[in-house]
Amino acid sequence: MTPFKLIILDRDGTINEDRDDFVKTPDEWIPIPGALEAIARLNHAGWHTVVVTNQSGLGRGLFDMATLNAMHLKMNQMLAKVGGRIDAVFFCPHTPEEGCDCRKPLPGLMLQVGERYGLNLKDVAVVGDSMRDLQAGATAGCPTHLVRTGKAAAYSEAQMEQVLSRAPGTQVHADLAAFAEATILRERRARGVTGETDSGFGRLN
Repeated sequence: MTPFKLIILDRDGTINEDRDDFVKTPDEWIPIPGALEAIARLNHAGWHTVVVTNQSGLGRGLFDMATLNAMHLKMNQMLAKVGGRIDAVFFCPHTPEEGCDCRKPLPGLMLQVGERYGLNLKDVAVVGDSMRDLQAGATAGCPTHLVRTGKAAAYSEAQMEQVLSRAPGTQVHADLAAFAEATILRERRARGVTGETDSGFGRLN
């Protein structure tokens, strides 16, 4: 039986451009170049992908559920055009003051993913652009990966050291495309396979 392979992705700053004033409308949801194609490559190489995201804009009244759903409809429609898909979106609607257990850096959403899919999270990579993504993943027992887009694009060397000290063993990638490349290559090497995959999205050269 083929094992179920799953990757947890942050949204803002990892898949799409982040904004200091929050991504509030579908028009403001703009993919980072290469990110959607990276998800498609992972999908074609056998990985399922889910999004885990803090969306306190809901709790702050900056947008409503219909607008959030419209953002994710746009994301999925754009992904479909390049052959990719997100299986599910897990989101925290709360503000920091509400004291929930699902807002990253707490691991609540990660644990929900594990429960939904019946998986041991030690084999489920978490990919994000900020310290809170890594902390949430590490606390839940996931392997952690930092992409140097979004918030991490502006990290100084000292900030990078601080971030990585909170989640030892974190691997760093230039962006989601670089993470996909490294992940696919690592698995193919582990299986003793070289050359191209059956899909252009999984091609390594």
